[in-house]
Parts: sequence; C-alpha cells; structure tokens
Amino acid sequence: MATVPAQKLLMMFAESRKTTMDLVHNLQPDDFAVQTARYASPPKWHIGHVSWLYEVALSKTDPSYKPHEEGHDWYLNSYYNRFGSPRDKGERGSVSRPSTTQMLKYYAWTSEKVVKFLESAALGPEESALFDMCVHHEAQHQELMVYDLQHMLADKYEPSVRGTAPRARRTGPETASIAGGLYKMGHPGGGFCYDIELPEHMVYMKEYELARYPVTNEQYARFVEEGGYSDYRYWLSDGWDRVREHGWEAPMYWEKIEGEWHTRTLAGVRRLEPEEPVVHVSYYEADAYCKWAGKRLPTEAEWEKAAAGGGEQKRHYPWGRDAPDPAYCNLLESRLWRPSAVGSYPEGASWCGCEQMMGDVWEWTCSEFSGYPGFKSGFDEYNDKWFTGQKVLRGGSFGTPSVSIRNSYRNFFRLDERWLFAGFRCAEPL
Repeated sequence: MATVPAQKLLMMFAESRKTTMDLVHNLQPDDFAVQTARYASPPKWHIGHVSWLYEVALSKTDPSYKPHEEGHDWYLNSYYNRFGSPRDKGERGSVSRPSTTQMLKYYAWTSEKVVKFLESAALGPEESALFDMCVHHEAQHQELMVYDLQHMLADKYEPSVRGTAPRARRTGPETASIAGGLYKMGHPGGGFCYDIELPEHMVYMKEYELARYPVTNEQYARFVEEGGYSDYRYWLSDGWDRVREHGWEAPMYWEKIEGEWHTRTLAGVRRLEPEEPVVHVSYYEADAYCKWAGKRLPTEAEWEKAAAGGGEQKRHYPWGRDAPDPAYCNLLESRLWRPSAVGSYPEGASWCGCEQMMGDVWEWTCSEFSGYPGFKSGFDEYNDKWFTGQKVLRGGSFGTPSVSIRNSYRNFFRLDERWLFAGFRCAEPL
C-alpha cells in the first residue's frame, strides 16, 4: 500500500472539489433537489454524500475529529449498513431538508476540515489510501451527476465550458486480430486502483477478433429498422421481458421526428450522428445486436488485452503511460458532453490498433461482475457487496474524469440499465 504524499493529496482534493462545483455552478436553486427517476439522485444529494464520506475518513483517522453538528447521516448514507439504515435511493428527492443551502455549506465545511487535516497530519499508508479513495469516490459521483443532469435537464443544462470535437479520420481495417494464449489480467501495481482490480492473475484466451471501433448509431439504427426490437430470437429471456414491459423500441433518448431518428443529449435534441458510437443501450440491447449481427460481446479479459497488450510491460492506458489528454480520448476534461465520431482519436489507439477504447462510451462485456481469484476486500461494503446480477463495463465515457480511468478499471451495472453512457464493440472468434 503506497503512501500518497499529503501535498499531492491536497492538490488532488482541490482539483476534485473544483470539478464538482463546476458541474453545479450554473444550476438554478430548484434544480438541486430534483430526482427524476429512482436510479438518479438530486445534485444536492451527490455533493452532500461525497462530503459525508470524507467525514467518515476523518472520523477514522483523526482522534480529535468532531462530526458535523447537524448529523446528515440519515440522508447521505447511500448503502453502508454499518453506519445505520440507509434511506431508500428512490426517496432522495422526497425531502426538502437538508436544504440545498445546507448541503453547500456542508460541502464547504468538510472541505475546510479535510484541508486542515491533510496540512497538519503525518499520514501513514492506511490513512493516505483512505483519502486517496475518497478523491476517486468523488470522481465517480461527478460522472453520475452528469448522467443525472442529462436525465433532468438535457440541453437546458448550461456547462461552463463546451469543447470542440476533433475531426474524425476513420481508416484501415474494421477489426483487429489478437493472438490467444496466457494473459496476466488486473492492475499491475503502482498508483491507485480499487480492490476489484486485484490481484493480477493468469487467464487463458483463444485467438479472437475485436472491432477497431465501437458500434455506431448508423450500425445500430439498422438493427432497429430491421425489427430488432420486435423479434424475440435476438434477446435473452430476461431482456425480452424488459423490451415488452417497458416498451423499448430503440436506445434511451432516441425519438423519431419527421421520420428521422433524433437523440436528446446535453448538446440538445439533434439528428442522430451516424458515426458517433451508440450510447444509452443496456447489456440486453448490446447482446441482442451482437446476435443479430452474427457476433458477440467480448469478455473483459479480451477487452483488457486489446487495450493493454501482453508481456511484462502492460500499458496503463491504451496509448501508453502518458496521462489522458484530449488528443487521445474524450473524457470529462474534453467538455464535449457527447461521444465523438469514430476515428476521432487515432493517436489514442491501442497496441493492436483498436481506437476509442478509453472515453466516449463505457463498453459492455459479457463477463459477470465478481471478484478475481484471490480477491480480498479493501473496504467493506464498497464493491464486493455487488458481486451478483451485474455485468462488467470497461473504458470510461465522455463523463468520466481522467483521474478515474485506466485499462484495468472495472465498472459494473445491472443488465437493464440504460441511463449511463454505455455502448459496446463486437468480438468474434478467429
């Protein structure tokens, strides 16, 4: 367990808090309390919850720490049973108190407490790792806030910055051929990772082909137009039940206007861009498309090998070890608020030529979310309690902060969830 210097933690903490405040800077007071669905959360809850977790860290590391006098645990505890009975997620928007003003003051109060502690304390490995995790936890909620802001406001959301998308230059073959054999999977050490990325372990794969690009809107629209949502043969049984139960006819946010597909995004309601990766599809939809196309979803091991390579010097990112940059990928720092067309980031290609493996859209894999062989929990009730009924996604999205992502990062969601920025790429055996 490496110790992160206090000065570096202070810098990371300041940058993270600035990003959170930047996301909510242009919200109206009434926006902060709105919850538009059971799976979404009000902005005031997010800013309070990430601050509450810092309170948990302070209480564990500072013997003199005194909790906030108003005691917001009953509202801000997400799912940690050891801190009391968590409030039902679907009711986070049903209370007016604590108010938005209280939550913003609480955010500032905890920020001051954390800064004072980090400036004065001699941090050991365990204390350092705890605050490092809190910074990464806040980054996760920054992405969740972007999902929720799109669901709540779409084009009415006014980000402080809008970036410019690069010009797409799609060239070369459509697939990459990847040799089989043994591969050492997982985080190789050095730098932050979650417990679910450990330990490194050997897996065996047969040779396979992986699409160089994620599936695009144009490709997915063919599946829609050719009756993909009305033919049970392409769907897993549970997926077909969801299609009929919810009336799915296309990805979330798609709608037909004057005979043409449009999508509702943070950049407005706009005509579907054919070369952008399809987004807001569930695992069930990704799997059904693959079956219709005569392909399959990759395993997470196949995805990771295509991104990181083999041998002793695995890549930290698809392009190498350089930190994420808008020249390589479309993450939150790009401030594009939507996926980029395929072929936009040739400099970010992986060793095998696959592009846009990082950023733009999370990519569904067919792997069940569970612990790796030899898994040991690093923080009770944080990741390991979700080892059931979830599929693994890889690669990050246009809403993922760069501090969050690396080739070994494992995201996970239930098979029918669509509000996240999720797409996929296809694989097939050689």
